This record gives sequence, C-alpha cells and structure tokens, in this order.
Amino acid sequence: MPSISSKKKAAPQRSKRRTLLDKDIAFQVTEAYKNLRTNLTFALATKQNKVFAVSSSLASEGKSTVAANIAITMAQTNSKVLLIDCDLRKSVQHKIFKLRNNKGISTLMGGIHSFKEVVNEQVIPCLDVVTCGPIPPNPSEMLGSENMKVLLDELSKFYDYVILDTPPINVVTDALTLVNSIAGIVLIAKQGQSTYDALGEAIDAVKFANGSILGVVVNNINVTGGKYNYKYKYRYNYAYGENSAAAAPQTAQQKQSKNG
Repeated sequence: MPSISSKKKAAPQRSKRRTLLDKDIAFQVTEAYKNLRTNLTFALATKQNKVFAVSSSLASEGKSTVAANIAITMAQTNSKVLLIDCDLRKSVQHKIFKLRNNKGISTLMGGIHSFKEVVNEQVIPCLDVVTCGPIPPNPSEMLGSENMKVLLDELSKFYDYVILDTPPINVVTDALTLVNSIAGIVLIAKQGQSTYDALGEAIDAVKFANGSILGVVVNNINVTGGKYNYKYKYRYNYAYGENSAAAAPQTAQQKQSKNG
C-alpha cells in the first residue's frame, strides 16, 4: 500500500496553459489560430482603431490563454502588437510569458512608472507585453478612467494591434468600462462549461453598454468523428469559431487550452 506522502506526490496537477510557442503544439491548433487571426483582421477593418479586448462571460473559460495566442499569431505576421494584462483582479499573462509582475498597467495608471518602464519589449519578435502589476484597490475605476482612454489612443498610433486581456463580463464590469475606447470585444466560451444563458447575458451587457462584439470563440472542444467534422459560421461582424484552442473552424486537437 502506498504511503501518504506518495499519494500526495501523485495528486493531479493543474493543466499547463498551452501557447503557440510550445514546440509540441498541434498543427491543427496553429492553423485554427491563423483562421481566427484572419477573421479578426476583417472584423477590425472597418473600426476606427485596432484596440480590442478579450473576455468571457464567467471565470476559467480560457480567455487569457486565447488572448496570448491571438497576440502571438498576430505578431507572427510582422505586425507590431501590444498585449496588456487588464485583468487587475486575477492576472495571468506574466505567468504565461514568464515575466516579472512587480510593475505593470496598474503602476502606469497610478503614475508610479512610465510606459517605457512597464513594457516588456520583444517578448517574441513584434510582440510587446505589459503585465498587470500589483493588484489595485479600484480596478474598474482605473480601467474606465480618462487616463486609460488617452493611453489607448496614443498606443493605437504606435502599434498595429493592442490586445487587452480583461476580466469576465458577468462577474465584474471592468471590460465594459473600456467599450468607448476600443474597437470591440472578443468573447471566449468553453465547451462543456459555458452556457448559452451566461454567454447571452454577456453579449447583452456589451450591447447595453454600446459596445461591439467582434466574435465568439469556443475552445476546449473534443473533436471526434470524421475527417471533415467541423462547423463554421460567419454572421455580420460576429465571427463564430470553434476549436480546441480557439479559432474559427472547428478543427483541432483535444483540450489544448483549458485554462484562463
């Protein structure tokens, strides 16, 4: 009979957040993100700026992983991309990219540091990342401030795309405070966890705030069946995609991006 200590060692570990930088990432996942990139490019073509948020209806639906992978795949086209961790309650991007988080967007907005001091340049070629920094006491007010609006306006002149990783819409209002400063929001849903009601509530909240939904991405799909077992829909400026890692066509390996 195994000892207590050996049982503890055998306890299941939290799944790793997979990104396109992983050497063993499936080809289907890479292609799916390329399709998502194409859809977003078209969705943003008629917008005044190329600043957009990635969010979800509820927690643990994979939005941070998808945001990181969108940033990576856009940078791979030699577009100058900035990813900002605007989840000022439960930051993740510094863990995904293995960056220090002692300063970031919170200290920039707080007037403690300059943009030059908080930006992590060339995390990969063409991709800069600003982490969250210390958790502030007033996340919603900070993101909805005039200073944030001015910052995003200035950054949009320097970067081709600015991507904001924001908290779940049905949990806090942080993402909604940004709608007047951004082109729109990409919503992430998780197969087997997200519900139509929760997703519909998030979409209604964005519309009520006069925001735009750029697309809905369904991830964590366990694809089985025939070679061409996938579904793809495109409706107005809503790009609906289904893929295990998150993208437009439903073609991908099982459970590639499970964590937010």
